[in-house]
Amino acid sequence: MPHSVDVHVGRQLKQIRALRRLSQTDVARRLGLSFQQIQKYEIGSNRIAASRLFELANILDVSTSYFFEGLDADSEGVADSAMDIVQAVASIKDEKTKSRIITFIEDVAGATVTRRAS
Repeated sequence: MPHSVDVHVGRQLKQIRALRRLSQTDVARRLGLSFQQIQKYEIGSNRIAASRLFELANILDVSTSYFFEGLDADSEGVADSAMDIVQAVASIKDEKTKSRIITFIEDVAGATVTRRAS
């Protein structure tokens, strides 16, 4: 059974990867791994070593602490809602519409998401 911390870190990885519009294959290639390994990280069945977490943080342009944010709080429902939003936005085919929705969410949240070229 995966440890709850590993599951949380995996969710954070999946969320930021989706926000950066990178596939599991994109991230795996940069790490020299298979996409299946990224899948295992994201569901928490394989733990992410500290050195690998550092590499992921650099690839995804976040601090290593990002992966642990919200761990203290009972935020499982919040994380699930966030993933629902990420998946819904990612499924929008029209890039102009997608960009406008992301800008709207950023305005409401008072935060900016770094965008990477697809």
